[in-house]
Amino acid sequence: MHYYTYAYLREDKTPYYIGKGKGYRINSKQRNIKPPKDKSRIIFLKQNLTEEEAFKHEIYMIDVLGRKDLGTGILHNRTGGGEGASGNIHSEETKRKISEANKGNTNCLGKTLSEETKRKLSEIHKGKTLSKEHRRKLSEAHKGENHYLYGKTLSEETKRKLSKAHKGKILSEETKRKMSEVHKNPSEETRRKKSEAKKGKTLSEETRRKMSEAHKGKTLSEESRKKLSEVRKGIKWWNDGCGNRKMMIECPGDGWRPGMK
Repeated sequence: MHYYTYAYLREDKTPYYIGKGKGYRINSKQRNIKPPKDKSRIIFLKQNLTEEEAFKHEIYMIDVLGRKDLGTGILHNRTGGGEGASGNIHSEETKRKISEANKGNTNCLGKTLSEETKRKLSEIHKGKTLSKEHRRKLSEAHKGENHYLYGKTLSEETKRKLSKAHKGKILSEETKRKMSEVHKNPSEETRRKKSEAKKGKTLSEETRRKMSEAHKGKTLSEESRKKLSEVRKGIKWWNDGCGNRKMMIECPGDGWRPGMK
């Protein structure tokens, strides 16, 4: 176990190349990629690995940080990793299997990162600001069938683990402010999608009961009442004649008519 993975950093500490090797490879020119002259910008990511582990970590890091030639990230790597001149060149099938094994695991689910690795990753991402074009490309790359959860249903066990992972987390004031801004001024596209998602949906009696319990005893401030009043302008009740009701601006669908009854 004498292999390692490494990164070349720009002056702003963001990585521009991820590699795998052993011995002095970390300081050698990689094809058309030169190591930085400032040796403090050459860092080890993981050490004491088997070659297979080094290949997997190299592929994982390139996948997380993305490649400039594909428009998915910030690295100058021209391949997805898993290659090398050390005698173990992966076949396309092996690369595919490694890629599949890492899909949907961008948060390292099931793995435990060392404190040193966490610190290095934190340093790498500090101060990074993605351009609007970069954000758009990332968004497109994960939409619809490209999303790793497309067509999948989370198991109850996974839901429980996700819930447990978020319990006790305290959001910073800055994060709260940003979340508030996002919800205050949703785009027309977001509003349209929300409206489409709600069409035809009917809340179960159990859901209504829980919502009722959650709001019992709550008193709204004058400011909250004013805001709610503004939001509800133009909204009216609709019913389907079978006891189901909805508050919406537009008709939910065929068979619905204005009024509570």
